[in-house]
Amino acid sequence: MPLTGTRRPSGPTLGNARQGGGGGALVACVIVSIALFTASCRMGDEGPLGLVRGAFQTVTSPVRYLGSTLSMPFQGLGNVFTNLTADQQTLSELREENERLRARNVELEEAAMSVERLQGLLDLQDVNNLQSTAAHIISGSTDSWSSTVTIDKGSLTGVSVGMPVTSSSGVIGQIVECGPTTSTVRLITDENSSVSAMLQSSRLQGMLEGTVGDQLRLSLIPSDGSVSIGDVVVTSGLGGVFPKGLPLGEVTSVENAPGAAYLTIVVEPYAHAENNEEVLVITSLTEEQQATEEDIAAADAQDTKGAAAAGEPDDSSGEGDEEGAAGADGTGDDAYQGV
Repeated sequence: MPLTGTRRPSGPTLGNARQGGGGGALVACVIVSIALFTASCRMGDEGPLGLVRGAFQTVTSPVRYLGSTLSMPFQGLGNVFTNLTADQQTLSELREENERLRARNVELEEAAMSVERLQGLLDLQDVNNLQSTAAHIISGSTDSWSSTVTIDKGSLTGVSVGMPVTSSSGVIGQIVECGPTTSTVRLITDENSSVSAMLQSSRLQGMLEGTVGDQLRLSLIPSDGSVSIGDVVVTSGLGGVFPKGLPLGEVTSVENAPGAAYLTIVVEPYAHAENNEEVLVITSLTEEQQATEEDIAAADAQDTKGAAAAGEPDDSSGEGDEEGAAGADGTGDDAYQGV
């Protein structure tokens, strides 16, 4: 006869035992981890735990390197897959953004170059104390028989025929035609142009004349003069047109023909109109920018010596030489007489 009311013995079941054991192991791991972390912080990398960690990293580094190497192709494939699956709208937006950034970059570069050119003109104006006004070159010569450019300043802004024009690199030329809002500048490379010049090192004076090409010819330098390739040629101030001391060019060739009274000198101009956008129109000259009496006397003596060497009659008064220098400094038109 079965017994009734019998109670089952109480105690932990198998599932409860497993849950209790797992919880105890988790607590033990947490405690050990906290203890190891605390010890590692106190002992630093030089302690036993630091050494063990370093050894573990050394041992496992080949495995980590191999894993990284093997995963790189899959990462690349993942990137390709991501790019291929990008929607067309996203790609269009990226292209438009790239075009905007490219255009902005061009604008910033152009602005920086313009600032640099203008700063060069300001430096030239300050160093030489030039009375001048700035202008832009708006076009080149319209025919093959002359070398001219057109600037955006005219009589309404005080510009007149005969005024010299220079860039930050060197002298450009001289105004030969003037309208209300524009003016024509004859370049110093034009074969009808001539500028009173001198060699900066030896102070020998001559005439810088344009040629058919883009080079210049420095004439009236005696055959016994000291001239070398690389010598700098500047304006002499004779004639009262161009301020004294403005850069013109550099000597590229010197020839001393047997029996010749003067040297044949080729000069490369510093300024080329096609490389310039902004220029200065010199409106008047100060007293110190004009040739001194000593400069005029030196030019007269040099001309007298050259005329004697060439067998020409000597103008002992010297007045003809000074008038010749004043009349030759210009572009063939009435020369501008500076203040």
